[in-house]
Amino acid sequence: MRSKWRGFTLIELLVAISLMALMAVLSWRGLDGISRAQTQLEQRSDEVLALQATLGQWGADLDALAEQPGTPSLDWDGRALRLLRHSSSDAGGGLQVVAWARRSENGEGYWLRWHSPELRTRGELDLAWQTAQAWAQTPSDADRLREVRTVALEAWQIFFYRGNAWTNPLSSAGAAQATAGSAAAAPAAATTTPDGVRLVLTLPGGHALSGTLTRDWVRPVLGGAP
Repeated sequence: MRSKWRGFTLIELLVAISLMALMAVLSWRGLDGISRAQTQLEQRSDEVLALQATLGQWGADLDALAEQPGTPSLDWDGRALRLLRHSSSDAGGGLQVVAWARRSENGEGYWLRWHSPELRTRGELDLAWQTAQAWAQTPSDADRLREVRTVALEAWQIFFYRGNAWTNPLSSAGAAQATAGSAAAAPAAATTTPDGVRLVLTLPGGHALSGTLTRDWVRPVLGGAP
């Protein structure tokens, strides 16, 4: 007997093609959403890691503070924090001047770190100390080559711990410390370095972390009473 084969009608084919097209669009949107979410997650993870690395460098700079007669170990002028630290090079033995400051670029503020070359003489130290202050105000092209842009930053504050209290370094309580840059008025080394430094960062919105972040640093040489 002769068998009869029945094919699909045109309407059935159009319905099937429409369903397949709809499934393809929905699948593409799902994959696109997953890709966007993964990209945002990676970006936020990179921002968190960058902030952790920056705060780690901040702590490392403070841990390596050095003391020299006639030069304060720390100086905060309301715009930048300058510090004198032992060099991190393998050779060792030298000093470095490091400065932290905030600068606005393209409408967004960033936290920047600047460091000098390894210093061996008093003249090099005095020049680097002045250069760090100039970099925070009006950096030259040469100074920009030694800076690193770290994380987005809306504002920041610094407090010193002296006399069993947190004080503003620019207040009357810290004025004597701020004038310690001259050799004639330089106090003993123990008074040039505060017992602690409080860092208060205001992180902008729209990033992995936002709001206010506070980090306290205590001199490693301090010890509590038994």
